[in-house]
Amino acid sequence: MGKQMAAKYDHLAVEKDRYQTWIEKGYFTAGDMSKTPYCVVIPPPNVTGKLHLGHAWDTTIQDILCRYKRMRGYDVLWLPGMDHAGIATQAKVDARLKEEGISRYDIGREKFLERAWDWKEEYASTIRQQWGKLGLSLDYTRERFTLDDGLSKAVRKVFVDLYNKGLIYQGERIINWDPEAKTALSNIEVEHKEIKGHMFYFKYKIVENGRELVIATTRPETMFADQAIFVHPDDDRYKDIVGMHAINPANGEALPIMADDYIDMSFGTAVMKCTPAHDPNDFALAQKYHLDMPICMNPDGTMNEMCGKYAGMDRFECRDALVKDFEAAGVVDHIEEHMHQVGHSQRTGVIVEPYLSKQWFVKMKPLAEEVLANQKIEDQKIHFVPERFEKTFTQWLENIEDWCISRQLWWGHRIPAWTNKETGEIYVGMEDPKDPENWQQDEDVLDTWFSSGLWAFSTLGWPEKTADLERYFPTDTLVTGYDIIFFWVARMAFQTRFAMHDRPFKDVLIHGLVRDNQGRKMSKSLGNGIDPMDVIQEKGADALRFFLTTNSTPGQDLRYDETKIDSSWNFINKIWNAARYVQMQVGDERPTLDTKTLSSADKWILSRRNEVLENVTKNMDRYELAMVGNELYSFVWDDFCSWYIELSKATLFSEDPKVVASTKAVLYTVLIDILKFLSPFMPFVTEEIYLDLPHDKESLNVETWPEHIDFEVTQDEIEEMQMVMSAIEAVREIKSTYNIKPGKDIAVSLRTDQNDFIALSDDAQAILTKMCHAQNEAELHSDDLLSRNIEHAVLTCAMNDLVDYKEEQTKLLKEIDRLNKEIQRASGMLKNPGFVNKAPAQKVQQEKDKLAKYQEQLALTQKQLSDVEQKL
Repeated sequence: MGKQMAAKYDHLAVEKDRYQTWIEKGYFTAGDMSKTPYCVVIPPPNVTGKLHLGHAWDTTIQDILCRYKRMRGYDVLWLPGMDHAGIATQAKVDARLKEEGISRYDIGREKFLERAWDWKEEYASTIRQQWGKLGLSLDYTRERFTLDDGLSKAVRKVFVDLYNKGLIYQGERIINWDPEAKTALSNIEVEHKEIKGHMFYFKYKIVENGRELVIATTRPETMFADQAIFVHPDDDRYKDIVGMHAINPANGEALPIMADDYIDMSFGTAVMKCTPAHDPNDFALAQKYHLDMPICMNPDGTMNEMCGKYAGMDRFECRDALVKDFEAAGVVDHIEEHMHQVGHSQRTGVIVEPYLSKQWFVKMKPLAEEVLANQKIEDQKIHFVPERFEKTFTQWLENIEDWCISRQLWWGHRIPAWTNKETGEIYVGMEDPKDPENWQQDEDVLDTWFSSGLWAFSTLGWPEKTADLERYFPTDTLVTGYDIIFFWVARMAFQTRFAMHDRPFKDVLIHGLVRDNQGRKMSKSLGNGIDPMDVIQEKGADALRFFLTTNSTPGQDLRYDETKIDSSWNFINKIWNAARYVQMQVGDERPTLDTKTLSSADKWILSRRNEVLENVTKNMDRYELAMVGNELYSFVWDDFCSWYIELSKATLFSEDPKVVASTKAVLYTVLIDILKFLSPFMPFVTEEIYLDLPHDKESLNVETWPEHIDFEVTQDEIEEMQMVMSAIEAVREIKSTYNIKPGKDIAVSLRTDQNDFIALSDDAQAILTKMCHAQNEAELHSDDLLSRNIEHAVLTCAMNDLVDYKEEQTKLLKEIDRLNKEIQRASGMLKNPGFVNKAPAQKVQQEKDKLAKYQEQLALTQKQLSDVEQKL
């Protein structure tokens, strides 16, 4: 015999160096024009660091789909790539420079960009290594980056086309401002968190009559930019003061008192100060009444020269100092604690400042309306899996606001807009101005999501008319988390519809978030993050992949549970041991399956194999990977390992060479198909086993998906095998219960519900005898019978001379006494308030579980005692 499998499964040995061989052989390179194309573009990870468990989950799902489609005969392009991640990467490079004692301003834009590219190369290399560890079947010949030349050209073209159609404009509006990164943010880059703050009530003196108004604010530091005071025109309390002026206690300026029905008369004092440059609602009022819009804050969140002695202070430092001064001056009416939702930058974590700024915007309504219209056309709509997420997608598009796309960064796509230094004329174009010395390019770059929104088609070569674009667009399936439906899925939908007049992908498979075993989101602050590379080192990529993709249904979150990864590892070990057994039986020659010589057991396992093939294929096509995993786990562990391999031990020692040959062929055939079924989930170990067995192809990566095996079998034959297996279980249970030795011969009778004897075929009887030392007889000459309901029959067992009932009674009484003591102990603990209230909840639950188990065992043992005592 040639190569033998190792006695023990060792994931480190199995997974070592195998991926590089696959890449060198070109197994994942697309382009077989004889096949139907299938394309997936990877959601590009940010080059800001290493991959996390969410990436591992997301990419493993994609890999499973791509490997499955290759086996089904498709020309699969799984296109890899990475995202430059503007704000996040710039923050990382800034931090690295800070460690060196310098800033980006010290080295200038060009040198900073060189450092950013160095960072990109460093982390892109790490990400590729991690993709390899995961075994991802990516076509690296087509790898892209959101800042490569081709994508830069695509970005510029879309910007120019949107601008020329009047869908991009520049304007002053209130935007979300990140004072740490010193850049604008879009609405969906802001996370709202409930924090404890204060509502400050201040007194404003009316100039004309000396009356005091009390006005509330949560942000006193913005008072230096107040331009007016508003009341409701129908509010009788304030009608007489409209047109008067009140003194701003922050700077002594007289503010006009105006009326507008925007004011809520039921909220607070129903008097509102208007700070146009620091609040979106105030901005709208200022536009309506043509108020000035001064800004009292610097881009870094410090107060500017408008703020007098507070200039230069941090915004929150200014708040505290101003309130303290107001208290001393008697301006404070009262202060209330106030829980409110406050926007935080998703990238830097700082509180976002609503801030008036000149930025570039995309006019979103026309773009969104086109996507929504096409969602009603079957061959143009994006199909969401699960369907409920389409509502999330469409509701956001229906309520969309214009998109602020400019960022005050250096790392990113520079906005292709220039201002003439003399005339102020704006030029937007694909090419730089011909006389660049007379033009100043906009300093800003584009929001990262602008370029990643083009990912589905720009990666295939657009705006050039490439062969890949023609063949693989629109792509087939996008796999992504529900948390970026707004960020990315929606952006790809309207950007692709605008540029390509098509959908970016046909299906979107949505998954959830990976959480810890307590259901908490993984984060640095909680210290509950898991590095997938550590898991791979300890348990193997195959175990991690199988766990990630078979423990959650589409759209649902996944709880990380180490015990379930152990369970996956044990499952792989079970397959390994089964494969070793099969390898020892078949040797180096590939056995040929002859469907004319199949035994009852052979027909049963091949029928199950056909059933599993049908179910697995159906559920793979429906993206139900957890259902596939459960089906395969049950088939491999129960049907193949626990039953057919055990049954084969009876037939492999047959004196009939045809029976032996048939058993070997079925063992081999079913195992090879199991490897094919599982190879998308666990590519390393299935490849190792495949190559250790006699095989047709040079790699499992180029194998085809199993096909239905035709053979003659009747329903009666299948039911007979099911009955025999059920009978074996029943006999083993009876022997165990009554302490009968497993090798003791026993007489049984299989009968229908109408008490008709069921004769077994020679095959079936041989299996029953071999597996549990039972003989099926038409008549049982015994007055001591024991019956069990089994599959398709009733099994009756002759118990005469098999059981010493007196001895059995003694054993059962002893066991009942033990269980009663355990129940008494557990009940006592659970009645003890000191234990229930002070012990960890997990410990209390363990005791409850133990008590329930003891009570269940006691009831079963008492029934057994009753049965035995009836025999005495």
